[in-house]
Amino acid sequence: MANYRDAKINDAVCRAVSVIIGEVKDPRVSGYFLSITGADVSHDLKYAKIFWSAVGTDAASVKEISRGLKSCAAFVRRRLAEEVNLRVTPEIQFVPDKSLANGAHIEALLRSIEKRDGDKKENNEDR
Repeated sequence: MANYRDAKINDAVCRAVSVIIGEVKDPRVSGYFLSITGADVSHDLKYAKIFWSAVGTDAASVKEISRGLKSCAAFVRRRLAEEVNLRVTPEIQFVPDKSLANGAHIEALLRSIEKRDGDKKENNEDR
């Protein structure tokens, strides 16, 4: 039963933060198309990791966005307290989500394996 409660809280926090991020006026944050991909709120509700990704960013942009999100964390926490009714409003830590990049890398590796296996089959058929 506790896992169901945790999942509901994570989902509510994720949805609320994704709306709140649109209100942030910091150019380091508002200048990019950010997507909140998930939230991981601790069981005691004191801490929350908010996972985010941005479309078409390089390493320098990710650092810039991270600094902007860190500076607006207090604003996001205050707005989160207004939006989501929790006993304790968690301290927020923004974490870049690397799952999309990792997925693309794995897909590229699998395609290279398929291509290599296809080339081997063609070479064996030619003999």
